[in-house]
Amino acid sequence: MRFYHQRGTAEQWIKEGKNAVKWTRLSCRDFVDNQVRLQLFALAYNPGNFLRQAVRPRSVRHWTLTTLREKLVKIGAKVVRHSKKVVFQMAEVAVPRELFRTILTAIDRLRPPDPASG
Repeated sequence: MRFYHQRGTAEQWIKEGKNAVKWTRLSCRDFVDNQVRLQLFALAYNPGNFLRQAVRPRSVRHWTLTTLREKLVKIGAKVVRHSKKVVFQMAEVAVPRELFRTILTAIDRLRPPDPASG
């Protein structure tokens, strides 16, 4: 039974890769070219999956990688630079401001400490 659950989990990851990263788009004529494309897709999936696991707040634990891509990456935003800060202006329909701030704070915490300040 445990093996079957692990197989189901692996199949979910494959399905997510197909939907989120589109790694089934192997349209090159040459096998080696398609092999390289698939490796690049897998390489793109891994950091996305890591960030999803590391920075996703409890309120959106159910979001898939596809949902994260659609709500956080593929949305329009206007970047406004002020003298002391950069502001992202985006509609709060996809992601509320506080949730976006929580995710950015979690990403910032992944940064290693600055050796010069320690």
